[in-house]
Amino acid sequence: MATCFLPCLSQQPLPFLDSRACQSSSSSFSALPFLSAPTRQTSLVFGANSRKLQLRAGVMTTATSDSRQLKEGIAGFYDESSGLWENIWGDHMHHGFYEPDSSVSVSDHRAAQVRMIEEALRFAGVSEDPTKRPKSIVDVGCGIGGSSRYLARKFGAKCQGITLSPVQAQRGNALAAAQGLADQVSFQVADALEQPFPDGQFDLVWSMESGEHMPDKSKFVGELARVAAPGGTIIIVTWCHRDLAPSEESLQPWEQELLNKICNAYYLPAWCSTADYVKLLQSLSLEDIKAEDWSQYVAPFWPAVIRSAFTWKGFTSLLRTGLKTIKGALAMPLMMEGYKKDLIKFAIITCRKPQ
Repeated sequence: MATCFLPCLSQQPLPFLDSRACQSSSSSFSALPFLSAPTRQTSLVFGANSRKLQLRAGVMTTATSDSRQLKEGIAGFYDESSGLWENIWGDHMHHGFYEPDSSVSVSDHRAAQVRMIEEALRFAGVSEDPTKRPKSIVDVGCGIGGSSRYLARKFGAKCQGITLSPVQAQRGNALAAAQGLADQVSFQVADALEQPFPDGQFDLVWSMESGEHMPDKSKFVGELARVAAPGGTIIIVTWCHRDLAPSEESLQPWEQELLNKICNAYYLPAWCSTADYVKLLQSLSLEDIKAEDWSQYVAPFWPAVIRSAFTWKGFTSLLRTGLKTIKGALAMPLMMEGYKKDLIKFAIITCRKPQ
């Protein structure tokens, strides 16, 4: 998907998971779909001797319905809004990477988005040595394929991208053909939680700002690990909430309320912390696990997106897209508030699959 920043408000509030569910012991991560978006009928129990997800009657049907509604919402939104984003910001549908406290002009932002890709590769230690660089790549939540095409060119690799949006997949393939990359890059509609690839296929598993859309973080990470080749690198760049202190069982009520509002604007299910992702990776026995908070490096981006939405070009484009997108654009200051209050973290988490 690659999260777009001109979102729409959903018609129904999306369920939000209390952070206590994310704070289970690491030994239970592999067994529990604890990050699936719950319903009002769901009861989560994580006692010292209980790691079972207890569900009242009917909740499985409701959860399936919620998941379907979420996927349809995500696909429909990106079908509707991707053209607008490309028109204003280009084909990289993610944050830019900036020097802290830097003052940048609008022309710098597209370069900063490319810098985000390069910094993620550097952090993960992906080699540019022709004998070691990745030869096969999957772009999980590919948007219109900006990362895929960049990585294919950089490494001379084959890259396959998946998205829930048919419009994005079609546009990604059209751009690849127009840029002479049709033999290297392809895109298809597929669910990141059920990837249509065999085990161990990819040297580099790339997820640039799509994890926040995943209703089951455990299954999401499990699929990333499954399709990674032995020795392959996994890179996850995503939005998280702050890590909880040892004395905390959950986020504060005002924090949960703010995240709920953002969930409703961005088609997001449960949030989790960077520490939760690390525990998930540890539970799968992945190696060289590293994580870092990059919030300071993306600070100029949201103000720039808001400014672009309210230029004449942005405003007229919003009007053509529809009322839902306009409402979503008006909700963007919520993300800025979350960053400023240290609730939202822009995280990178990387690891390697054992040989």
